[in-house]
Amino acid sequence: MKAIVVVFDSLNRHCLPPYGGEGVHAPNFTRLAARTARFEASYVCSMPCIPARRDFLTGRPNFLHRSWGPMEPFDDAFPEMLGRAGVHTHLVTDHQHYFEDGGLNYHTRYSSWEFFRGQEGDPCCGLAGDPLWPPRAAGQNAARSDLVRQDLVNRQHLLKRETDWPQRKTFDAGLDFIGRNHARDGWLLQIETFDPHEPFFSPPEAKAAYADHFAKYRGPEFDWPAYDAVKEGPDEVRHCQMEYAALVTYCDRQLGRVLDAMDAHDLWRDTMLVVWTDHGFLLGEHDCWAKMHVPWYEELARTPFFVWDPRCGAAGVARQALVQPSIDLAPTLLDFFGVPAAPHMTGCNLRATLAADTPVRDAALFGTWGGQVNLADGRHVYMRGTQRPGVALHEYTLMPARMRRLFSREELAPDRVALCGPLPFTKGMPVLRVRHTGGPLDGVVPPDNPETARTLLFDLARDPRQQAPLADPALEARLAARLAAGMRAVHAPPEQFERLGLA
Repeated sequence: MKAIVVVFDSLNRHCLPPYGGEGVHAPNFTRLAARTARFEASYVCSMPCIPARRDFLTGRPNFLHRSWGPMEPFDDAFPEMLGRAGVHTHLVTDHQHYFEDGGLNYHTRYSSWEFFRGQEGDPCCGLAGDPLWPPRAAGQNAARSDLVRQDLVNRQHLLKRETDWPQRKTFDAGLDFIGRNHARDGWLLQIETFDPHEPFFSPPEAKAAYADHFAKYRGPEFDWPAYDAVKEGPDEVRHCQMEYAALVTYCDRQLGRVLDAMDAHDLWRDTMLVVWTDHGFLLGEHDCWAKMHVPWYEELARTPFFVWDPRCGAAGVARQALVQPSIDLAPTLLDFFGVPAAPHMTGCNLRATLAADTPVRDAALFGTWGGQVNLADGRHVYMRGTQRPGVALHEYTLMPARMRRLFSREELAPDRVALCGPLPFTKGMPVLRVRHTGGPLDGVVPPDNPETARTLLFDLARDPRQQAPLADPALEARLAARLAAGMRAVHAPPEQFERLGLA
């Protein structure tokens, strides 16, 4: 048996033709949907990038105990488990967060791995002076000037031709692995690209489908929106949306190469194919750009998800069951190779769901550390914000690192750190209990952020765009009880219940 897992970052469900998206040229996603089971109720779990990947490797939620950080010594990573069972796992990626302090030990869980540099300000190309700023660069994201500067350096010195693009190199490497190993058995290949994450920078070939727009646009360069409210005019907003569309088209082209390889080597016969993403991205919906500073609306939290399982052969079908790929894929992939799931994995094996749309859960829990804790049940989305702002939050870890730095001296001061536990899932290991500290925390949403501290309730059947929050105390009480039960099932720490005002 073999498996290919294709991972995109920030891929919007509502932009893809199989999900009713219009205006984005993506014929290979349509082709993919004809060969796979397409999930209609696929939700995120822990957010953003690296927390979602810890979920993915471990099959359990990260966000209630920990923000952005490395794999822990007590974690069971499914690629490592497959490796011990004789399955070779190979990662090809251009996702630079794997190679920062907060993601430093994810890639080493695989049997082998390759990394291609140059995405989103990756510090890979040195220039002591300033890069040449394009004449219309005023629209770029000034709030992240350090990353923007490095990104310009990379664009001018690293990305000379389409074949230099990190995404192209990543898929080239994945296809090379398939070419060398397609006749062998017992392997899993993960092709993971940072695209279409911002900045929405794509080669000229990807913009051909939108040539009319790019020929007419005369505004500032704008492919990197700030994590903020929309402040630009309609022409600039439309231009940024078209930059995103072009990058999705480039992703679609690379996906098509994988489908071509599946066809050429007859891999549909014995190879599982998974295509998923960690979350979406706001492109002006709710008058906002991006994520993190706003609630996890449907555009962010409800994701595209496609699976071909040769054991059941379900193709061209839609599955309505409520799933969470970031925690469900670990037990599903382990089962595909005949390896039992680890005892503390809380994700669900989707084998029966793929075959017959068998439900595996009646609610999905998701969120960001320190932000709202959210529950989706297929009809309603309940976002529970902080009810008691004075309650101190703690991170539980043996690997004290942030996105791009280690925990600071102040964060690890004696009055803020204690050794506690073990927790139910830490295999008898005690952990550091580190009290939340204000300041630049690299990927952490402050618990007092007014937008993500709100409590909101939506009925998706009546209000799919989440424009009109409900005021229904009885329904909220029922959903709050289910939320608390879900948090207990994954051993959420006591202060999470306290700050949310839950029993």
